[in-house]
Amino acid sequence: MERPEPITVSKLNAYVKAIIDNDELLNNVYIKGEISNLKKHYTGHYYFTLKDKDSLIKCVMFKSYTSYLNFDVEDGMNVVILGTVAVYERDGIYQIYAKGMELDGVGDLYAAYEKLKAKLEAEGLFEKKYKKKIPYLPKEIGVVTSKTGAVIRDIINVTTRRYPMVHIKLYPASVQGKGAAETIVKGIEYFNKYQNVDLIIIARGGGSLEDLWPFNEEITARAIFASKIPIISAVGHETDFTIADFVADLRAPTPSAAGELAVPDIMELKWKLNNMKLQLGRSLKKRLELMQTRYSSIINRKVFKEPNVMLADKILALNGFEKDLNNCMKAELKDRKNRFEKVVATLDSLSPLKTLSRGYTVLEDKNGDVVTTSKDLKSGDVVKIILHDGTKNAEVI
Repeated sequence: MERPEPITVSKLNAYVKAIIDNDELLNNVYIKGEISNLKKHYTGHYYFTLKDKDSLIKCVMFKSYTSYLNFDVEDGMNVVILGTVAVYERDGIYQIYAKGMELDGVGDLYAAYEKLKAKLEAEGLFEKKYKKKIPYLPKEIGVVTSKTGAVIRDIINVTTRRYPMVHIKLYPASVQGKGAAETIVKGIEYFNKYQNVDLIIIARGGGSLEDLWPFNEEITARAIFASKIPIISAVGHETDFTIADFVADLRAPTPSAAGELAVPDIMELKWKLNNMKLQLGRSLKKRLELMQTRYSSIINRKVFKEPNVMLADKILALNGFEKDLNNCMKAELKDRKNRFEKVVATLDSLSPLKTLSRGYTVLEDKNGDVVTTSKDLKSGDVVKIILHDGTKNAEVI
């Protein structure tokens, strides 16, 4: 049997495309499934995969149709799509060009994500008061991610370029698939156990909701919350939000951005230091000029320029004070002397001795008591006679 003439790949793809294009069923078909690997292009086009438990198909929805959607399309959503099945002739693949989309319930993973998010939020794991401060100048940074791939290279390149003094320590972990969450938790616990880093970054590149699922598991969230060391979460792309992002002390939109948030830019630090140095120099110069002005003002005062004149004035004032003090003391002594003499004269006039000098005497009995009446004496009593110039004893007859 003669072999048929071979055809080119282009002709084969064109033939299959013609068959599919002419199939009325495939021109307007409703398909339901779960959205995965959603990419929203800046032009407004959506590129995604529609799948069920057994199969998947690539889909495109152009801006002319996405602009009419009344909900925000996310990975994990179950939807019903109206579209056309067509062959992309260049690559020989067939896909769906979606013209309409409506919700068909929420996918299982998305539902689990929202359920866990609500639970942890209610427990307070997302609250700002629990967020630890990111160190400004970390010396050691622990990174929990895959040991292969662009993520660790990006983090190392960004951090060492910005701050060459930093040292990166990698804990190799699985970031996708079964058991990945457990290795991420072990990495966090490892750095907390040995306390050998100032900061932890958990990271991986972009992917579908399934790909990022280890960062949406409860054990990962609780390990992040329990960490004594601050953690930056850098999972997926800027539009990807995982449970880990909400629990972490800081979220970075990408792994490269995590490197920028983790360390300062040394060039910026140098600029700030130089600027501070200039400001300090200007401040010191201004203060020195002010002090010199004050010094000149003080040194030109009379007390410094003519100290002898100032001293002479003070001596004259002191001499005046001394003279006034002496006069006051003399006046006070004279006054006190006069008052003393008056008191002495008064006391002298009242003195018994003064009375005795005028010829009077004082009698005392044998007990030394003064005799004031004759009734106090009887014959034979011995009395003492006190005169102004002495005493004599006498007997009463």
